[in-house]
Amino acid sequence: MARQALPHFVSPIEPERLFAMAASDEVDSRLVSAFDGQWAMQRGPIARLPARRKPGWSLLVNGVDRHDDVMSALLQRFRFVPDARLDDLMVSFATDGGGVGPHVDSYDVFLLQARGKRRWRISPPGDERLVSGAPLKLLAQFEPTESWLLEPGDMLYVPPGWGHEGVADGECMTFSIGFRAPSRHEFLTAFLSAASDSPTGPDPRFSDRGRIAAQRPGELPADLVGQLQTWARTWQPTAAEIDRFIGCYLTEPSPSVWFDGPERTLSESAFKRTSTATGLRLDRCTRMAWRGTRLFINGESIDAPPGTRRWLRRLADERSLSPVDAGAALEHAALADLLRDWHEAGWLLIGKASD
Repeated sequence: MARQALPHFVSPIEPERLFAMAASDEVDSRLVSAFDGQWAMQRGPIARLPARRKPGWSLLVNGVDRHDDVMSALLQRFRFVPDARLDDLMVSFATDGGGVGPHVDSYDVFLLQARGKRRWRISPPGDERLVSGAPLKLLAQFEPTESWLLEPGDMLYVPPGWGHEGVADGECMTFSIGFRAPSRHEFLTAFLSAASDSPTGPDPRFSDRGRIAAQRPGELPADLVGQLQTWARTWQPTAAEIDRFIGCYLTEPSPSVWFDGPERTLSESAFKRTSTATGLRLDRCTRMAWRGTRLFINGESIDAPPGTRRWLRRLADERSLSPVDAGAALEHAALADLLRDWHEAGWLLIGKASD
């Protein structure tokens, strides 16, 4: 548990901008209220909000970094951990007394106070039983041992498994920076699903050849059970298959993310000319990583064309290429084709991000 202050911090987003996002069906949002002791939750899009003078309600907007360049730049300040662990920036607006109740997150979270004040109460890991029938995952037993009043620029780190509850002290806005932390079950479910969709090598099938007429047709046949047991015990993916899936899995965008390509397709010469004039940058929603000679972008695995590894790694590490670097990278024909394909898919943009 740690608290830190960012001096002279000014919120880069106003409540009105957040309200407009919540009204869009392209943004993941929730309205949470606790009127008369009764918890309620409404999922977006939310066209009409309660009056700001009415206490006890909160608006939560996920993935704000995917819709605003300035908020995306703020999230990049947390790249002291690998991108594969960085998830999104959620913004919550609350009127006096508003909050989402005591709860536990299974991942690290940084809570940055952007406007107003919010009091946080914290409890160490313990009883995680939930309130039955509540629309939110509220802790049934919450016994806080610490309390912090955060003002603009204050930031609180909450480790996984620690209970916490934030209540607005007057109107306030809080940024929540979350991190990806896949569980073993989640990972294996995704991996086995991908493996079953894309089998490699021969796919043997059980056969009844030579079987005599069944005397007890309701009994599971021993040879069928034995064959399935053998397949379950002996199936083993190759190291390359595992590595490839891990890269794709960790760069897979959120299900709510989609990309829009440019309004018009640029010719090869126009793409090169504009890229070398203003540079290239990854779209806010693009997730890109590398390992060895392989590149991973938005859930796809790509072999780096010969001689281009440095430019692709730089793009993943810095999320952009300067005009000079873009010009050098585009001298490689195979890489130029690849980058142009990403631009047409909306994964890669030309020029600097707007301020």
